[in-house]
Amino acid sequence: MTNTRLPVAGTSPSRLLEIENLSVHFSRSGKLMRAVDGVSLHVAAGETLGLVGESGSGKTTIGRALLRLLPEANTQWQGSIRYQGTDLASLSRAGMRGMRGRMQMIFQDPVSSFNPRRRIEDIVAEGLVIQGVPKAERRTRVEAALADVGFALADVAGRKPHQFSGGQCQRIAIARALAVQPDLIVCDEPVASLDVSVQAHVINLLQDIREARRLAMIFISHDLAVVKNVSDRVAVLYMGKVVEMGSGEQIYDRPAHPYTRKLLEAVPVVDASRKLRPAADQQAIPSRIRPPSGCAFRTRCPRAVARCGEEEPILTPAPRGQMVACHFPHDETAPFSTARQA
Repeated sequence: MTNTRLPVAGTSPSRLLEIENLSVHFSRSGKLMRAVDGVSLHVAAGETLGLVGESGSGKTTIGRALLRLLPEANTQWQGSIRYQGTDLASLSRAGMRGMRGRMQMIFQDPVSSFNPRRRIEDIVAEGLVIQGVPKAERRTRVEAALADVGFALADVAGRKPHQFSGGQCQRIAIARALAVQPDLIVCDEPVASLDVSVQAHVINLLQDIREARRLAMIFISHDLAVVKNVSDRVAVLYMGKVVEMGSGEQIYDRPAHPYTRKLLEAVPVVDASRKLRPAADQQAIPSRIRPPSGCAFRTRCPRAVARCGEEEPILTPAPRGQMVACHFPHDETAPFSTARQA
């Protein structure tokens, strides 16, 4: 993994994490794919930041970059990632291993992240072993982490992952992350592989744990309905760029970017008889290897004009307060949720 650091302003003491001008490019068969392109974000202590967008928008790549879990081969990245003032790019492998005690990740498919031959107690204690926590303390912390997600250590310690359902495995994955007592958890589509009936339980569990432990979270999802219930702020990504960012109320009630509106139109409404069917795209999603000039969304945008192909929009304040990268943002008076059901 190569890194060219860009100039970064001083870290605000209230910000747990600051990302400045992050770009991640993958080389495939001699071609460069821009997975993330100039993204700047921050997360405060105890805050949840939602990252939303279609598959391939760069959400997971950002999450993995934070913990330096990207493959080193054929990967180039630029920018700065600072955690409580520490430049993560400057850390050695051993230094980053220690930092992961403060930053953890919950993956979409918990079963694939488990060693199927290991006992649950050993799986939850894995991070503690890496951190060098004494054996006597490990058991106490494993027991507390499992209790936080609704398991008694005595009931699950000797069992294997295949003996649990998907929802139970995700709760165990959460316990594994909690055991090292992190300040920040990156949740990468944590409920996408679960049944709808189980999703709400896991989301409520994450919310309760966040409040009890005052954790910061980055919640990654393609489902805006899920992100709405867990996030203080939301960043909408399209083709590796942030196109809109603001509070949950701003994003859901007064979305300014046409792409954000397209995502919201795909969310089912309560009254099925008045559901608005989103218009089908007239153009395919552009190539990540040869992105279009100007605004990347212009090939799918009903508001696009010549300027959109000539000048790339940058994040600027929208009339309703959020930041939006659009030359012609929406500014309707009525809440979007009301207008789309009318």
